[in-house]
Parts: sequence; structure tokens; C-alpha cells
Amino acid sequence: MRNRQDLPEPDEQFIQRQLESGRYHDRNEAIHAGLRMLEEFEDGLERWVHDEIPGRYAELQRHPSKAVSFEDARARFENKHRDALAKAK
Repeated sequence: MRNRQDLPEPDEQFIQRQLESGRYHDRNEAIHAGLRMLEEFEDGLERWVHDEIPGRYAELQRHPSKAVSFEDARARFENKHRDALAKAK
């Protein structure tokens, strides 16, 4: 059974590179930073689904020609989120 602190080797290597860069002081700080980013991403996605979808759906019912694919919509959201994270750094 894997110790709860053990991660797959590629993840451990990534963390080690982050530590060597001096960006983080220890393993836990790097892991917590990743979890915060994931939480921000998930929170943003949840807000988008709950706050924007109902209004957008109503707009699409009125103007179907404005529709975009799910893949395009998700890519736009992910790009927007990445840009926001980059600005926060």
C-alpha cells in the first residue's frame, strides 16, 4: 500500500524541479500551491456553470446562431483562467 505522502515518480520529479528553482521552500508548500490552483480552477468552473449558463442558455434560445461547441467554450474558459493565474503571479 502506498504511503499517503508518496506520489508517482513524475509528480515527485516535478516537485523536485520546483524546489530546485527556489520557487518553493519545501515539498508541502509546492503541493499546497498546486492544490490552491486546482481549487481556484474548480471554483471558477463552478461559478461559470451556476452564474453564466442559465443566462447564456436563455440567450441561445433567442439567438441560436450564437452557439459555440462545448470544446470551444471550455477552451475559452481554460485560457481565461490560465491568463488570470499568470497575472496573479
